[in-house]
Amino acid sequence: MKGNTASRLKKVLSAGHLAVTSECGPPRGSDPEVITKKANLIKDHVDAVNITDNQTSVTRMCSLAACIRLKLLGLDPVLQMVTRDRNRIAIQSDILGAASYDISNILCLSGDHQSFGDCAQGQNVHDLDSMQLIQTVRHMRDDGKFLGGDEIKRPPQMFVGAAANPFADPFEIRVPRLAKKIKAGAEFIQTQCIYNLDKFEEWMKLTRDRGLHEQVYILAGMTPMKSAGMAKYMKNRVPGMDVPDELVKRLSDTPKEKQAEEGIKICIEDIQRLKEVKGVSGFHVMAIEWEEMVPEIVEKSGLYPRPEV
Repeated sequence: MKGNTASRLKKVLSAGHLAVTSECGPPRGSDPEVITKKANLIKDHVDAVNITDNQTSVTRMCSLAACIRLKLLGLDPVLQMVTRDRNRIAIQSDILGAASYDISNILCLSGDHQSFGDCAQGQNVHDLDSMQLIQTVRHMRDDGKFLGGDEIKRPPQMFVGAAANPFADPFEIRVPRLAKKIKAGAEFIQTQCIYNLDKFEEWMKLTRDRGLHEQVYILAGMTPMKSAGMAKYMKNRVPGMDVPDELVKRLSDTPKEKQAEEGIKICIEDIQRLKEVKGVSGFHVMAIEWEEMVPEIVEKSGLYPRPEV
């Protein structure tokens, strides 16, 4: 196959290096410079860049178009795709569109409920769920066929990812759910933001007990806190988030003008601790609308320079 089709992310992970990915939210408009500017801030410090797909159900520039922008800049984009907004025809069509630009990573998600966003009256589609989306991409890639059974000319060559939340209730189904995603065909996992390191390490132990860490690459999700207010909001208002009281207290005890700096420091400390956890294959650094801090986080946590592959 001609062109730059291979996933850099897959190469880094396959070579046994700790991978680093990050994330860019597309703009609420059509200006491509917003994505270009964010990408330029982080491109030398990461292996791949996720583009979110109408996150929190708020209408934005589509993930596919933003991924094409990144690809043309020479980056390795991760196309995020939610099942909320598309039926199986549109899903397969968008996968082929991405493959036509040699976009080589996809993250398969259900998506936030539309009532959270700016179009609360919008209709949920969920023709497929996230497990079936994983299976669809693998079927198109490995079998070279559409869901309807017809052959695909030039099947998509995508490294298939999924999300995992080690902290959602009930905790006892978190690892079995991960196992289901691996069985469906997920090759890498990006986790929810990690603040409760003890609980995450417990989840990783249960993952290792089932040998799942040898079947999938797990990237630990890291989001630096900007303030004590952000920590309180995420603790009390964001479902599926586990923010320990001691983290809120540490930020609250820090002078207001130094809280952002302290948040970065905590993020770096957490990465350094999780680097030692068996089965953690890398880090997904989600500095939401704070992309300029990604280089410092990556450098100070000992993940820079990125390897040549």
